[in-house]
Amino acid sequence: MERTVCELFAGVGGFRCGLNGVKTLEDMEKPERWETVWFSQWEPAEKNTQYAHDCYVYHFGTCLDKNGADTTNYNIEEVDKRTLPDFNLLVGGFPCQDYSVASSLATSKGLEGKKGILWWSIRETIEEKQPPFVLLENVDRLLKSPARQRGRDFGVMLACFRDEGYTVEWRVINAAEYGFQQRRRRVFIFAYKDDTRYNGDIQAKNGYALKASVEEKRTCMSQVLLKDGFFASTFPVMDVDPKELLIEELPEGLGALSDSFAFGFENTGIMKDGVVYTCKTVPAYEGGQITLGDIMETGDVEERYFIPEKKLYYTDPDVHHSDETEKRLPKEDRQTWQYIRGAKKLPRRAANGHAYIFSEGAIAMIDAQDRPARTMLTSEGNFSRTTHIVRDKKTGRIRLLTAGETERIQGFPTDHTKYCLVEGEAVEMPLHKRRFMMGNALVVDLVRLMGRTLEGIFEREP
Repeated sequence: MERTVCELFAGVGGFRCGLNGVKTLEDMEKPERWETVWFSQWEPAEKNTQYAHDCYVYHFGTCLDKNGADTTNYNIEEVDKRTLPDFNLLVGGFPCQDYSVASSLATSKGLEGKKGILWWSIRETIEEKQPPFVLLENVDRLLKSPARQRGRDFGVMLACFRDEGYTVEWRVINAAEYGFQQRRRRVFIFAYKDDTRYNGDIQAKNGYALKASVEEKRTCMSQVLLKDGFFASTFPVMDVDPKELLIEELPEGLGALSDSFAFGFENTGIMKDGVVYTCKTVPAYEGGQITLGDIMETGDVEERYFIPEKKLYYTDPDVHHSDETEKRLPKEDRQTWQYIRGAKKLPRRAANGHAYIFSEGAIAMIDAQDRPARTMLTSEGNFSRTTHIVRDKKTGRIRLLTAGETERIQGFPTDHTKYCLVEGEAVEMPLHKRRFMMGNALVVDLVRLMGRTLEGIFEREP
């Protein structure tokens, strides 16, 4: 089977870098192992610029649809999916939204999602192009959303796959638990058509049969989840007693599912023939560990990254909390990193007028270099509790992460986001945008490992 890919919500190309084993900018000069026939990246919040798309094009060039048009920077909801080139692998990291459907119909055919909910564009692409394999990434709260009806959104997604003849595996993966440099937890979803050789191989190896008993299916599915499946073979886990698998059958219609379905999906699972099998797993990893210190600069760092002393502390550095229940601190004190990262007690008033004390715990002022980095968010570099603060290796001074360090935390090549191609000219991306791109990206190292597994799967497909 040809290794052809369509990358939706492409960002700056995390899936493409991962699948092709890109670790350095020099690697991009090598022939790609996977051919990306089309991609889509459009940022609605950017009115005059499209930095992510333009960075992607700077490195990889663009792709034309069947009509010879470049629609890669269009709103994906407005793209006619019939015009997309054919491909065998659909990938993408899409936003987590409320995936409820517009109406409660008895069957899924003709059912539409609410406007602006991007899952439905993925569904349209799958319905139109019928790719044999799909690999998606999302935040792990997807499995528990929405709060008022836990598990409904993920159930809707699984039912969409079911209706198109797919089996679906999922796994919540923390990159640091497999040796990588960031404590970033995301859910990955791998779907494959029931008529693929891969599906036949999995069924034959584990004795799955549609008419088998519930206990026989439970044993089979536990073997897939723990030993032989896509994620188990790529990211090993500890054994789990098959009796601990939870089993749930999805309702037939998406409308009924959207209205009433709720289920406690665990971090590992599979949906086959409309039945969900899920359990909690623990990583079985015994290799090395990359830390924040391993990816930090060792030489000179530009002065703009260092934090002025007056912005660091408002009092003694050993003070880690503030009590403002009686009186607020001066504004200049509150605009320091010591204050924003410290513990607090503040008087607050609810919308109904009720007065209460808001409490917030402290986090470390300086991020430890002997551990993987904390999860990087799109607010990285802003005056925020979640921004990383490090002690410079050469000077010992306190600073923010460099753009290159944020790229390495996500497993991208150093300076991957430095340039964009705008109207045929290479221009530098602003620093705050480079940080945003990395906070919005996935850990490329994980996709590199999955890419190797996928190569083996594709080699066996006709």
